[in-house]
Amino acid sequence: MAGDGAEEEDEEGDMPPQPNGLLPGKEAERGSPAAGADAGALPEAQAMLPSPGSGVARAAPRLSWRRLPVLAVFSLYSLVNAFQWIQYSILSSVFARFYGAPHSRVDWLSMVYMVAYVPLILPATWLLDTRGLRLTALLGSGLNCLGAWLKCASARPDLYPLTLLAQTVCAVAQVFILGLPSRIAAVWFGPREVSTACAVAVLGNQLGTAIGFLLPPVLVPNTVDDTDLMGHNISIMFYGTAAVSTLLFLLTLVVFDEKPKFPPSQAQAVLQDIPPEDYSYKQSIINLFRNIPFVLLMISYGMMTGAFYSVSTLLNQMIVTYYVGEEVNAGRIGLTLVVAGMVGSIICGLWLDYTKTYKQTTLIVYILSFVGMIIFTFTLDIGHLVIVFVTGGVLGFFMTGYLPLGFEFAVEITYPESEGTSSGLLNASAQIFGIFFTLVQGKLITNYGPRAGNLFLCAWMLIGIILTALIKSDLRRQTINSGILNTDIKAVPVDSPTEHEKNNTELKYQSESAL
Repeated sequence: MAGDGAEEEDEEGDMPPQPNGLLPGKEAERGSPAAGADAGALPEAQAMLPSPGSGVARAAPRLSWRRLPVLAVFSLYSLVNAFQWIQYSILSSVFARFYGAPHSRVDWLSMVYMVAYVPLILPATWLLDTRGLRLTALLGSGLNCLGAWLKCASARPDLYPLTLLAQTVCAVAQVFILGLPSRIAAVWFGPREVSTACAVAVLGNQLGTAIGFLLPPVLVPNTVDDTDLMGHNISIMFYGTAAVSTLLFLLTLVVFDEKPKFPPSQAQAVLQDIPPEDYSYKQSIINLFRNIPFVLLMISYGMMTGAFYSVSTLLNQMIVTYYVGEEVNAGRIGLTLVVAGMVGSIICGLWLDYTKTYKQTTLIVYILSFVGMIIFTFTLDIGHLVIVFVTGGVLGFFMTGYLPLGFEFAVEITYPESEGTSSGLLNASAQIFGIFFTLVQGKLITNYGPRAGNLFLCAWMLIGIILTALIKSDLRRQTINSGILNTDIKAVPVDSPTEHEKNNTELKYQSESAL
């Protein structure tokens, strides 16, 4: 962005601004005798906005062409991170033999992703809120790249500790990745496409899992009698992943900006007027936990997504209980769950952008997921794998389709709190429930069979439906985008502190030039 002319070419399609560029009530401040008398009655949000004569002009909402490369690059390095998570568990027998380690140690190469997320999510969201989107994206992509190269050095039978360290680095990278979809969507995309953008960002991670089911077994066949060939094949997979990760890190350096030159929506325009120094991360966390609808959503989201994690983790064990020797088809059923879920995510995102019916859609999808889980539970043992493929696909469609719904509903009912913080807390809840559900369901499957384990999940999902029905649908962001202000606005930074000072200077210059 070398100059004004070049910057203007970066934008496409003006979005209709408010008639006077100000929120309701602010126009009274210009030349109105009663303005001074009524100033104390203005809502907090209006009092925090710059006045027309302050020398700072609010830019009209526009859409930047750069939003599409930003979304694409993020989705791709999120894909690689998910691929690196699943590549060990899908080849657990291969890696157990190669490293001479028991399966329990190989399982930790996947479990470390969940274990790392919970304690690190608050520091990660603090970094996102205080240092900005670009730095967080670079950390996620950079650590993902570093972990991939460390794996290349660990392709020897005596280096299991190094491969565990490498996977731990990738797990830390995940903390800086999973909370970004709703933040990227809100900062870069307009109100008519924000939910679809969030769904696409979530889709990248799901696609990485799907590729992780398919590609590693092809690249690293189980050559039981030739450990040297096995090590060579593992090296090829590791080096290929590292090369792609490096390319994506370089693209992140080039493509990712803190935010577009012009806000994409009225909701972002309001937030960009608020100085970052007025923001308190601690207060933001307190606000979120005082927000009862968000707390209900956080718990119900954790139950649903945790149930999906548990089903995905234990699917192989459930399938081979009733269909002995069908490990390959168990993997294909898992792939069906993920692919169907990718379709569900996109459809749900498009539906939200079209209807804006956040609570209704979330509740309906939750109910349909519960029904799908019941059907999957009672058809699992009937002896026909094709039926399991169908019911598994239906289950994945709704359970995974719920993910972007939860993110976007959370942003709506917590606006203007940080999107990264709200989605980070949702993911933390999902990880906690996922660990709990996986341990309990696994024990139930071992002692009583898959049906008992699945019914355990059904009971928790029923509780989640009740909690979702109790959520008050206060669509705060949609209210702002509609030009109606009926809620207090808290200070939330949408850029880094250094960016804020530079942007104020640019806006002041634009205002003086216009005069």
